[in-house]
Amino acid sequence: MSALTVRNLPDETHRALKLRAAQHGRSTEAEIRHILENAVRPQAPMGSALAAIGRSLGGVELDFRRDASPVAPASFDS
Repeated sequence: MSALTVRNLPDETHRALKLRAAQHGRSTEAEIRHILENAVRPQAPMGSALAAIGRSLGGVELDFRRDASPVAPASFDS
């Protein structure tokens, strides 16, 4: 597992992290891991998030008709 060192962290920020960790019943290190993981990993897959947005707008009706015309085969002759 990787290790990370954060230099020049203001004392006020460190105190706030310690307080937040105590509120969540975690060590300061575990709280920082939790914050970092939540910051870099999306909560829901992108498709699910977009579908939820569509539902919140009352749904989206898309009327696409498939082109049924025949496709010409590719020619690899020079």
